[in-house]
Amino acid sequence: MAGDNKTGRDNKLGRCARRAFSRRAFLLLGAAAGGCWAAGRSAWSASPAEDTPTKPYRPDFPLIDCHVHLDGSTIEQVAALSQKLGVRFGIVEHAGTKENQYPKVLSNDQELREYLSMLEGKGVYRAVQAEWIDWSSCFSSEMLARLDYALMDAMTFPGKDGRRVKLWEKQAPERVDLSDPERFMDRFVEWHVRLISQQPIDLLGNTSWLPPVLANRYEQLWTPERVRRVAQTAAQYGVAMEISASYRLPKLFFLKIAKECGVRFAFGTNGRYPNMGKLDYCLQVAEALQLRQTDMFRPGQDRRKKL
Repeated sequence: MAGDNKTGRDNKLGRCARRAFSRRAFLLLGAAAGGCWAAGRSAWSASPAEDTPTKPYRPDFPLIDCHVHLDGSTIEQVAALSQKLGVRFGIVEHAGTKENQYPKVLSNDQELREYLSMLEGKGVYRAVQAEWIDWSSCFSSEMLARLDYALMDAMTFPGKDGRRVKLWEKQAPERVDLSDPERFMDRFVEWHVRLISQQPIDLLGNTSWLPPVLANRYEQLWTPERVRRVAQTAAQYGVAMEISASYRLPKLFFLKIAKECGVRFAFGTNGRYPNMGKLDYCLQVAEALQLRQTDMFRPGQDRRKKL
């Protein structure tokens, strides 16, 4: 990342994060234990006793929130919060055609250039959240190569008419046939595979999220076969999976399969100021999985060659 001493900055944040984690881990473990007594199941969605690690866990990697938005805040505010928390932020702005409706959408080289310049030297990773399958056509390969990474999720899906549909919106069930959940899931899995294998992205955001009308059937719909199909594709194409602190997804069984397939992981909040860098769920499942540095996505280093 131009103009930024990444090594020194990462080491400093890593030390801060590890010091902060010791106290945070203690509090989280206490809270998780209380939740188990109260709710009868682990706060990690890990009911088997063997899922609980027997050795004290300390992450050997710097803490990074790879999914941070600047909506309603300034880069100065966000950079100061990053320093305070000891968590480095990856800033993602929506990128694609103006057909995508967001507070701000980067749609050409000049807009991307100005965005990268604004973030330069602020101690953050510079990234985009790619929107729809035509997003990369808005930019030159030279400009895309200046990004530390590109994140994309599967939450915008082809409707009955082939047009993009935001699956979280109220009218989505009318525009996408959700009447047969199993049939939809087959299409949804193949949509994941298509995005991972064909799009020039580095990180799959909001991994395993389901439309609200199907969310209560998560364990039933995300079968091991479906999880493995997505995870194997991600491993094959070098696309990491986001562990979302805000959605508390993917659930542990999904992450176990992904880890077995060789997928790398990243932490993300999808946060707006000041709700970024709050990685409690990410740290809980990282401990349950005993994630190490070799399991983690490295912004700026694990870029895909395909642009």
